[in-house]
Amino acid sequence: MGQFEEDFHKEQSRINDVVKKMKIDLSLLENQSSTVKSDIIEIRKNFWEDVTVNMDDAVEAGETATSIKQQAEFLAEHEHRHKHLDRDKKNLKRLIHTPYFARIDFKEDGEQEVESFYLGIASYLDRETDEFLVYDWRAPISSLYYDYSLGLAKFSAPAGEVCGELFLKRQFIIKDSVIEGMFDTGLTIGDELLKEVLGRQSNTQMKSIVATIQKEQNKIIRNEKGKLLIVQGAAGSGKTSAALQRVAFLLYKYRESLNSEEILLFSPNPMFNGYIRNVLPELGEENMQQTTFQQYIEHVLADKFAVEDAFSQMEYMLTAREDHSERRRISANFKSSSNFKVIVDKYLHYLSKQGLIFNDILFASEIIIRSTDIYNYFYSLPSELSITNRLLLVSEWLLSEVKKREKDEIKKPWVEEEIQYLSKEEYQFYFQKLSKQKRFSQDTFDDYEREQQLLSKYVVKRKMSPVRKSIKTYQFLNFKEIYMQMFTLDMSTLFKEISISESDWQEICTFTLSELNSHRIPYEDATPYLYLQEKIEGFRTNTRVKYVFIDEAQDYSKFQFEYIKNLFPNARFTVLGDINQAIYTHQAYTGFEGLEELFVGEHIEKIILNRSYRSTKQIIEFTSAMLENKNEIEPFNRQGNKPQIIQKRTANEIISGITEKLKISDSNKTIAIICKTQKECNIVYEKLKESELNINLITKRSNQFEEGIVIIPAYLAKGIEFDMVIICNGSISEYGNDELRKLFYTACTRAMHELIIYFTGEVSPFIKEIPKELYEEVLLS
Repeated sequence: MGQFEEDFHKEQSRINDVVKKMKIDLSLLENQSSTVKSDIIEIRKNFWEDVTVNMDDAVEAGETATSIKQQAEFLAEHEHRHKHLDRDKKNLKRLIHTPYFARIDFKEDGEQEVESFYLGIASYLDRETDEFLVYDWRAPISSLYYDYSLGLAKFSAPAGEVCGELFLKRQFIIKDSVIEGMFDTGLTIGDELLKEVLGRQSNTQMKSIVATIQKEQNKIIRNEKGKLLIVQGAAGSGKTSAALQRVAFLLYKYRESLNSEEILLFSPNPMFNGYIRNVLPELGEENMQQTTFQQYIEHVLADKFAVEDAFSQMEYMLTAREDHSERRRISANFKSSSNFKVIVDKYLHYLSKQGLIFNDILFASEIIIRSTDIYNYFYSLPSELSITNRLLLVSEWLLSEVKKREKDEIKKPWVEEEIQYLSKEEYQFYFQKLSKQKRFSQDTFDDYEREQQLLSKYVVKRKMSPVRKSIKTYQFLNFKEIYMQMFTLDMSTLFKEISISESDWQEICTFTLSELNSHRIPYEDATPYLYLQEKIEGFRTNTRVKYVFIDEAQDYSKFQFEYIKNLFPNARFTVLGDINQAIYTHQAYTGFEGLEELFVGEHIEKIILNRSYRSTKQIIEFTSAMLENKNEIEPFNRQGNKPQIIQKRTANEIISGITEKLKISDSNKTIAIICKTQKECNIVYEKLKESELNINLITKRSNQFEEGIVIIPAYLAKGIEFDMVIICNGSISEYGNDELRKLFYTACTRAMHELIIYFTGEVSPFIKEIPKELYEEVLLS
């Protein structure tokens, strides 16, 4: 028996022993979990029987409250224990399937013996010997596997830095407790393991990458220094995967002080949330909060406007007539720029001295405080105070005026009528409330009058409640008119400072006022609108969130970054992006430099990932060649077929060609037919439906990433990968404008194993720039 076979046999024997212990522990856990669950059911069932209820006097009521609290705490303790047992069970089941993925042999300086450490998705402790049979991939010692080649190495432990020598790095592919592959390597992560993992077919869920984390990705995952961590990564470089493993690492490292509810991810679209939702549960952690920036905007603005989203804006830019889209392009570009922020900030200065627009305050359709009185009171307050602080004082003044009004209303006839029509339940509720306050007693002769008087107060207070609520929520501000007013003022003195012509500004003003008057808010206006509102009213901050992750950050404007930063003042930020995938070219791209300006004085870390793992070497070389900086991206050496460029005479011939490709493709593959727009997707979908193939149409409203064959617009495909990508029409008519270069690049880089591009007439100039030896061309004969 050779050395490899002997090692293989020993390693499999160890797995068998470890799995045997795990199965025994799983059985014990299941019994414990079952017992605790039975206890919970019993406690819930007999909750009130085990509580002493006596409300005869204050002492008895206090004892009753204590008894209820104790019983509730007893139940909560059992539920907490059951939750932890359930988590441990799930982790053990995963470990039994794949106990670990690596082994490292390390000798600490000053020690005589070399120790072996096995790394998996969770730790496993031998109950008999109290030794770790498996170390969590997030444990300090595990960083040796990701960061070092054989030789001198070190890692940071809680007690300080540990130095020594790394003698062995062994990687495993284990399925159902059986070793299917074993590699010894002197590199960080061996190419054999990477090739095996990357060569597998894609599916509808992103997977954990703990076995194949690279050194640069590990820096992202374990970074704890900066207030802002910027990850600039090429398509397929694993930046999103590394960010999700980073979430798992943070939850592990700070498990005593951090929970998943205190971490928030802004993802590019709802479908992407579904695509990544299994990564953390695979690692035994609960998912963090996930949302999109659009959902945040709509949460605030939906009751005032029909809120446009980035995808509708993009669809308009790609499909509208040129004369219409050009006006819109000017508006979108300017409003996402730092120049527009100059205008908004100047406007805020103007409003501090004049110009705020207020609403009348109404009660029963009658004006009780006029908007002109609110205006005069606001601007009578010291101008040194911020607008926000003055509004707070105005709110207090208005509430005091409402209180005065309440006293006047008590004497009016409508109050007596309201009392007469009180329901029995309402009357009893008020009577009990008055009795508890000892506002009257049965021994006094004027109880009826006092009762009527006090009931009148309650009735008026209840009727006035919506007025008080509207004041506390600043509804006396007419914010829509305030925002619109900005587009009616003379801004000519700023034109040189902000580099915009008077005619362009007038076009922007006309378009914006038309949209807002129709109760629609364009996507490019939504964040400036909220920014202005928050600057006036004060930011409604969320101090509970400790970590914010922003994916596809290249698509965010400086306005949006600043708005998010103000929302989460206590959070550390991790932002991920790729300037080569900045597809919203109608926006002013401020880059990560604009983001860094918001964190001046804070510690900023920046990590660049140039190596791409998603696609085969042939696809990466092809897609990289269409970029302006062609040599930035380093392909991983995984071989495959060259991309195919196929010419057809008509659009119908393209549909026929796609149908034939789909019929002969492996049914287990994920296949994306990518069109430029949703409009084109809808047409292609209707035609392909006739082929009786199982095809799913993806739209911006799709929440699930469907299996099999999907038709998807290019701007929704970002962040997702497919075994095969078919570009429906790569003609010059579709992708001829240089502004579409990054959109085309993004669409092509979704392919893992196969890329096919159809076209009619003349092919896109982006393909013409690519050396012909990098693709196969099938032209009309």
